[in-house]
Amino acid sequence: MQYLKVQDLAKRYGEKLLFENISFLVSEGEKVALVAANGSGKSSLIRALVGAESADSGTILFAKGIQVGYLMQDPEIDSNLSILENVLYDENPATKAILAYEKALSEAADSDTLNKALADMDANNAWDYENRVKTMLFKLNISNFHLNAANLSGGEKKRVALAKVLVNEPDFLILDEPTNHLDLDMIEWLEEWLILSKKTLFLITHDRYFLERVCDKIIELENGILYNYSGNYSDYLEKKQARQENEAANISKAKNLMRTELEWMRRMPKARGTKSKSRIESFYELQAIANKNLGEKEIELQINPERLGSKILELHKISKSYGEKCLFKGVDYKFKRFDKVGLIGANGSGKSTFLRTITGQIEPDSGKVVIGETIKFGIYSQDGLDLKPGMKLIEVVREFGEYIPLKGGGKITASQLLERFLFPSYMHYVHVDRLSGGEKRRLYLLTVLIQNPNFLILDEPTNDLDLMTLNILEDFLADFPGCLLIVSHDRYFMDKLVEHVFVFGDDGSLIDFPGNYSQYREKQELEEKEARSAKATKAVTTQENMSPAVENRKLSFEERKLFNKLEKEIEKLEAKKLSIHEEMAKYADNFEKLKNLGLELKSTEEAIDEKSLRWLELSEFV
Repeated sequence: MQYLKVQDLAKRYGEKLLFENISFLVSEGEKVALVAANGSGKSSLIRALVGAESADSGTILFAKGIQVGYLMQDPEIDSNLSILENVLYDENPATKAILAYEKALSEAADSDTLNKALADMDANNAWDYENRVKTMLFKLNISNFHLNAANLSGGEKKRVALAKVLVNEPDFLILDEPTNHLDLDMIEWLEEWLILSKKTLFLITHDRYFLERVCDKIIELENGILYNYSGNYSDYLEKKQARQENEAANISKAKNLMRTELEWMRRMPKARGTKSKSRIESFYELQAIANKNLGEKEIELQINPERLGSKILELHKISKSYGEKCLFKGVDYKFKRFDKVGLIGANGSGKSTFLRTITGQIEPDSGKVVIGETIKFGIYSQDGLDLKPGMKLIEVVREFGEYIPLKGGGKITASQLLERFLFPSYMHYVHVDRLSGGEKRRLYLLTVLIQNPNFLILDEPTNDLDLMTLNILEDFLADFPGCLLIVSHDRYFMDKLVEHVFVFGDDGSLIDFPGNYSQYREKQELEEKEARSAKATKAVTTQENMSPAVENRKLSFEERKLFNKLEKEIEKLEAKKLSIHEEMAKYADNFEKLKNLGLELKSTEEAIDEKSLRWLELSEFV
């Protein structure tokens, strides 16, 4: 069954033609990815599909009766509602029952109101649905369900919007960069969910492992033309190479034929009969093929940065905490020449703080950071570049440097660097406010590189970059004659570049693992498998020793009310604990304030422990 049919679609912005005569199909059960260079119209195409903006011409037809779920690249959620209210916004009996039940608990309603809410939950089979919603939010690292959405960061809003789309399990999912703002564990969970759900999928992503594991069809928009490739990312690479080799052969053949035809055109007889007109038309068709640009550019940047001295960057037992939250402690490491290191950890685990600490932007709580005299940092942060409106691309790059010295004594100018990173000469004087999000990120990268650093620190450099730019960047970094420190959720990028990884734990520990990300995950999965096996053995032994009365025990009505009430109380206490941590960070220099906050934190943690213990006891019988 065809879920989506797109026929002869065209879109233009001013004089710029994004695409024309685009046609493709998405059938039930297919998982299709759209890939293209930044600024070529991917997001415009996907917005046209969901009606967020109109195409200039063409038709878009969805199958009747199917439910479509859409995740925007920068989604909007209602700031007046809580996280849970946003996710459960769709009007149906189950969501209404859950929201009424949550309200009754949070407002400590009278027994009649609570009993009615419980009855509605049972009548609408809402317990399983509520559990599914909360499980999904937990997987996306969102635990305070009642927090107002106005207090969320951009990344948290993206995760809430993703949960809202997935939890309703629509027939057809359309996702624009779903892995942005997800940490590595979340991405792997999302992969598994999409694979097991058997949902029809159309998405934009540059996560190559995601393309490999999830997708069975890839369509590529290149120079306004759409190419279809069946299979996953590996199949796409193989088939694209075959297509380009075939096109290159045709171009070479056309150029040879054109020489002969050009000779004929020059000595063409004045009498223009039908044969001559036909041959002239063939000549121009041949010329179009011979002049075709395949769009592939060789990028070679053999740069010559400042020499690395014997002392590079030394970390002597450094630690950093905010309030009671320890991000890392006792980190002791001396960077070696040409070290290529990746940082792994959940969102909020302290990776960005670690980078700011080792570069001297913030002071460690204890320990010492020693930076070698020859070290010149090049820092690419998640915040991006503060671009001034009205500036031109070439002006932005030249603010940071005029050229990069190359090995052998040559140099690459700002203009040449722009071209080598896929900004053709006609774009150099384009105003920066006309760039796409991915093009702005690419420009920011160039402002870092032209400063000719010998120690590159890249915090999520792959966000919003297209596949071609990623390949160029990877080739450059693989040969980079300096030290490299990377934070990235792009597993392919990490595997290709890093030689060992620092793994941030929840307790402030930091493990130095000798290998890339995939090798670390293999080790972790083996350990988890062994732990599950040991747990299963213990469970079987416990089950055998349980009496029938205990084994078949269920919660009473009052116990179920207490169980759910405890859950809400623990959530509120956790939110209070987080708020106290934030207050302690604000008043780091106020001893009296810190003392009072410390006492409040201690009592809050004791209450959490007490209620959590009772909740765990009851959870055994849910």
